[in-house]
Amino acid sequence: MKAIKKCLVTGGAGFIGSHLVERLIREGYEIVVIDNLSTGKKENLNPKANFYKADICDLKITQIFKKEKPDAVFHFAAQINARKSIKEPIFDAKTNILGSLNVLENCRKYKVSKIIFASSGGEIYGEVKKLPIPETHFPFPQSPYGVGKLAIEKYLDSYFKIFHLPYISLRYGNVYGPRQNPKSEAGVIAIFITKMLKNEQPIIYGDGNQTKDYIFIDDAIEATLSSFKKRFRGILNVGTSQETSPNEIFWKLKRIVNEKCKKVYAPAPPTELKRVSLSIDLAKKVLKWKPRIDLDQGLIKTVNWYKSSY
Repeated sequence: MKAIKKCLVTGGAGFIGSHLVERLIREGYEIVVIDNLSTGKKENLNPKANFYKADICDLKITQIFKKEKPDAVFHFAAQINARKSIKEPIFDAKTNILGSLNVLENCRKYKVSKIIFASSGGEIYGEVKKLPIPETHFPFPQSPYGVGKLAIEKYLDSYFKIFHLPYISLRYGNVYGPRQNPKSEAGVIAIFITKMLKNEQPIIYGDGNQTKDYIFIDDAIEATLSSFKKRFRGILNVGTSQETSPNEIFWKLKRIVNEKCKKVYAPAPPTELKRVSLSIDLAKKVLKWKPRIDLDQGLIKTVNWYKSSY
């Protein structure tokens, strides 16, 4: 495999993508960003990155691949809202499946050395009885969003077998931290913090006892870079193996941000999973990686960023 010098990041103006771009630039890589700015923000863009405002569904991104000739691709552009995928499954499939196939075809056509895909450990497995969930567990997603992520993992495996395109699929837990968009229903921590800072009432869906695996952005990026540098191919969970409920997050943030907030509940959306935590045994073994920032530390770092931003 040739030395990787130039990386293309789809979704590089978004939450995870912009943090990834910054880290790659610090590592000395030349960076190209494709983002349609539908949820990403211009202020997230690193000025050292070569930015193209474009949609991954647009066939014109071929011209970007032809001009830039990236050595590696980090595919992080997506419709990220599982609830929206239930309301608008065709839109979700168009972006997350057809858009991803457009990216894959260009990777094949322009002989990209490796593709790293942002998958979802929070949605792809479905309802599971035994936790934490290993990568070997049979995935049975409930939401169209999770179905789309699984479909692209299957396409990645197919492209490797047929076209010899190496890939890594990172099944992230619920990543949180600075820059997460509070206007999306996908980031409960960002939503709770901004509501509390504005003296508005955050809403807890369901009974608040359902759990997810929350991982701080810095730890997620460290795992991403470690996987990129290893000669690894396949699927990796990126999480903490810890379960945390919205009720727990509410009480932690109430103490940090706004003691006056009260619990208010609303009915849970369909396909809301009861419990999620991801086994990271494989990541520890393959990457020699483990998360370093616990939830309490991560919440304080995140709150401080939102305080300075709002």
